[in-house]
Amino acid sequence: MNPIFADLPTTIFETMSRLAGQHQAINLGQGFPDDPGPADVRNKAAEAVVGGWNQYPPMMGLPELRQAVAAHYRRFHKLELDWQNEVMITSGATEALADSLLAVIEPGDEVVLFQPMYDAYLPLVRRAGGIAKFVTLRPPHWRIDEAALEAAFSSKTRAVVFNNPLNPTATVFPREDLELLGRYLEKFDAIAICDEVWEHVLFDGLEHQPLIGLPNLRERCIKIGSAGKIFSLTGWKVGFVCAAPAIMKVLAKAHQFVTFTTPPNLQAAVAYGLGKDDSYFLGMRRDLQAARDRFAAGLTEAGLTVLPSKATYFLNIDLAAIANDIDDVAFCTRMVEEARVAAIPVSAFYAEDQVKSVVRFCFAKTTDKLDGAVERIAAFVKRG
Repeated sequence: MNPIFADLPTTIFETMSRLAGQHQAINLGQGFPDDPGPADVRNKAAEAVVGGWNQYPPMMGLPELRQAVAAHYRRFHKLELDWQNEVMITSGATEALADSLLAVIEPGDEVVLFQPMYDAYLPLVRRAGGIAKFVTLRPPHWRIDEAALEAAFSSKTRAVVFNNPLNPTATVFPREDLELLGRYLEKFDAIAICDEVWEHVLFDGLEHQPLIGLPNLRERCIKIGSAGKIFSLTGWKVGFVCAAPAIMKVLAKAHQFVTFTTPPNLQAAVAYGLGKDDSYFLGMRRDLQAARDRFAAGLTEAGLTVLPSKATYFLNIDLAAIANDIDDVAFCTRMVEEARVAAIPVSAFYAEDQVKSVVRFCFAKTTDKLDGAVERIAAFVKRG
């Protein structure tokens, strides 16, 4: 069997979910919301599957959805995209990542990865024949360090996978970090594969800045978005890819031989959803921010050090304030067994040079679950 996949260990998500079930724990590990998603968008999908077209849609995606994606990004990010030549629909953002890596790199090319990172990045890079070079980010602010970029980039660098906002750290990179990365892309003639699935899940009045929108980077970026994150419909797996025509031409070939297309009823519903009034997008952020604030306040009152959460469904605590020798995996294992609350140790998102003091919780849950988790965690911390 292919060792890249055969030798992968059991994921931390599977492990913690199994322990959560075994101990009847409140599961704040996996990143999906309790909210079922907007009813009008779900109803559009139901109408489309009953009364619409259910055979193969166009490989690039339904024209109505590709047009809606272009209009949406013009509206929110001031991007001007040619929907016919610069927009493609995929079966989720992970497929888009796979397509991008298969299209951009050849065996032996180097790919810069920022860690902690989404767990699909490294196996996808390796399966495409790439050699990973890591830039390690550290708490509490997880900023990009130029010395680390200098060490990671070389004449063999072909691509960078860049997640902004960043899961698992809930970071929104400031413009100066984006510009710093942009200079390295230009200097080493590299392409950025921009995982921007959390672009609408931002808090505290922040606005998303796509890397592709910065000067001189339009021809060097692949922008990836996700309807699952925008509409809290993580099971739908509808992704968007935007790139300059020369890049998109090759991306489309990779997509053709990975999934070929995406369910047409879901595409139709997402096209409708992208045109929703601003009140939906602002309301979604407001409700999630309120959940974040409530949960953060409870954890702080319990004596834990809460790291800034500027985006995503996630909030992190830094155990270093409790003791320097605490291990995040051991802490999470004890917490699910003794406090019956499941979380994710952030060290699982590193390939090397791990930070072992940070624990990630998903706060996109009901108030009862969050309050119950805080009560259990507080008692657990008090017991030591």
